[in-house]
Amino acid sequence: MKTILIVDDSVTVRQQIRIALTNFGYNIVEADDGRSGMLMLQRSGVSLVICDINMRLMNGLEMLKSLKGSPRFAAIPVIMLTSERSPELIERARKAGASGWIVKPFDAAALLVAVGKLISV
Repeated sequence: MKTILIVDDSVTVRQQIRIALTNFGYNIVEADDGRSGMLMLQRSGVSLVICDINMRLMNGLEMLKSLKGSPRFAAIPVIMLTSERSPELIERARKAGASGWIVKPFDAAALLVAVGKLISV
């Protein structure tokens, strides 16, 4: 079973993602900010990260850069799931190594398609 790390400061968003993905056989671990997300990466065999942009302590772009800068985690795909729509921000995330960008509120079916393109159960 593949493990997906959800990093979002909203309990409700994490719950929505968890429900959508566990129904399709994915194991879910969660963190509420980028710093906690990086710690969770070290403790879990994570296959994919779904990450918000705007969070306290370490935002999503900072986490993405840290993750992609680590030889241990650089190959893990990251989907940014955020309410941000700025083309400039999307481009910065892409250049930093993001594998995808989904805007909140998200469609569970679209999220499953994006996850399925990057990893399989």
